[in-house]
Amino acid sequence: MLTRDQELWGMALWVDKHHGDAGGEFIASKIDQLSQVGEPDGARLWQDVARRYKQLVERKSRS
Repeated sequence: MLTRDQELWGMALWVDKHHGDAGGEFIASKIDQLSQVGEPDGARLWQDVARRYKQLVERKSRS
């Protein structure tokens, strides 16, 4: 069974694989959409993914 942290990292990796350099924009649009429709829990989920995605991008740029 995956931990919540592992799930969030999996989502960040999925975004990177499917959206590449546009991943940050994709995540921001998800947060915006969910906020607009009154889904704060969903928006928080994607904010957590955004933090991990940012770390992922930073690690990749140092390599």
